[in-house]
Amino acid sequence: MTARIIDGKAVAAALRARVAEVAAGLAATYGKAPGLAVVLVGEDPASQVYVGSKVKMTTEAGLRSIEHVLPATTSEADLLALVAKLNADPEIDGILVQLPLPKQIDADKVIAAIDPAKDVDGFHPVNAGKLATGTGGLVPCTPLGCLKLLKTVRDDLSGLDAVVVGRSNIVGKPMAALLLAESCTVTVAHSRTRDLPEVCRRADILVAAVGRPEMIKGDWVKPGAIVIDVGINRIDAPEKGPGKTRLVGDVAYDEAAAKAEWITPVPGGVGPMTIACLLANTVTAACARRGWAAPAL
Repeated sequence: MTARIIDGKAVAAALRARVAEVAAGLAATYGKAPGLAVVLVGEDPASQVYVGSKVKMTTEAGLRSIEHVLPATTSEADLLALVAKLNADPEIDGILVQLPLPKQIDADKVIAAIDPAKDVDGFHPVNAGKLATGTGGLVPCTPLGCLKLLKTVRDDLSGLDAVVVGRSNIVGKPMAALLLAESCTVTVAHSRTRDLPEVCRRADILVAAVGRPEMIKGDWVKPGAIVIDVGINRIDAPEKGPGKTRLVGDVAYDEAAAKAEWITPVPGGVGPMTIACLLANTVTAACARRGWAAPAL
């Protein structure tokens, strides 16, 4: 068996096209497209690239992009003041503060300061609570993207055994909540899980979000499983030449692909879905707070 690839680039492109279609309709009907404010503090190179991609794709989807770039020396009080200003601005539908933040700023305090109705990252405790209790709210973009990828290959997930390796607030915990809502039987595994390989072998759906390159080996994968690899790790690639690197996921791809039925590649799997779901969340937030008809995304 060789796994079929879940093409995150194609699924994300289709979602962005749908967002653009909805945004054009909203602009035509209400005279205004949803607006997303992105806040970048400091000069972290990876964050700069990521924010650049977000701004570009936001604009391409017909949404309004408002960018705030602050120096690395910005105080926590000044950042909180900007968040308060964006909360109060009726023209802003979504607020995203790019993480990580400089060490003088408490990220949890900043996340908690964002209006939950504008929290398009889905990190606010109110949105986390709504997800955990199945009462709506905005969902973190990466796990939402993972679920959308799963639904492209298996529309009904009910009754399946799902194992999520990783328990972060950004991916692991919300992913587990989403899978529970789909009536999966969910196990959240982590660094202290006993006999992790055996736990993974039970999974019809295996989501790897642990942040360790190629940690999930092929013999950890149940034959016929669906493998979603959230990891993005840069490792040395001497075969490419001195000082060269390559991107790998948390799953040993070639080994796992020999066992799984479906698998996401790295890059080109989960990554493109994160920004696409951010745009979808912005539209969802705009419609909810403005009383507009909710679109099907």
